[in-house]
Amino acid sequence: MSSSENEEARAASDSAKRAADSAASEAAERNAQAAKSTRLPDGRPPRRSGDGWTYGSDGKKHWGLNGAAGLMLVDPERGVLMQHRALWSVEGGTWGFPGGARDMGESAIDAAVRESWEEAGVPDEDGSGIEILETHVLDLDTWSYTTVIAKTLRRFDAVISDPESIQLAWVPLDELRDYPLHPGVASALPTLLDLLRPHL
Repeated sequence: MSSSENEEARAASDSAKRAADSAASEAAERNAQAAKSTRLPDGRPPRRSGDGWTYGSDGKKHWGLNGAAGLMLVDPERGVLMQHRALWSVEGGTWGFPGGARDMGESAIDAAVRESWEEAGVPDEDGSGIEILETHVLDLDTWSYTTVIAKTLRRFDAVISDPESIQLAWVPLDELRDYPLHPGVASALPTLLDLLRPHL
């Protein structure tokens, strides 16, 4: 291949990358706008086997027929990946970890990684690039929520990839309490930080 052909191929590749980046940016903006509405957005993905409401031993309604899980993803340099929850979601407008309902037969770790990838584009879809450190389970008999604590092994750039997030941000550990946290995250935070501390 001649140098001019090389330059043309490189220019075509650069152009394709710019177009893909632009499309991803536009999609993230559309999703973020949908998340600011109090109305459930149109065109939601098909229901999964775990989608639905159930009740825990606390008498409250909880999302996830098989329980739910979230990923507390920690970047040692930037802090914890936090999700500003869509206004139409449960406890909308608060901040929490990417997460959601567990599919039937799905482990809590797999669910947390899948949900985080679906909502924030991180970690990799197969869960590579992170190290699982600890898990914390809120067990309400008929329903449970598992927080999976993990550390990044390389840099990830989160992107809003569905309408469940108004914003995504890496928040330093000592600033987490400055945010209006989801009540479940707020109540579990002292325990989660104690579990995380030996790994830092």
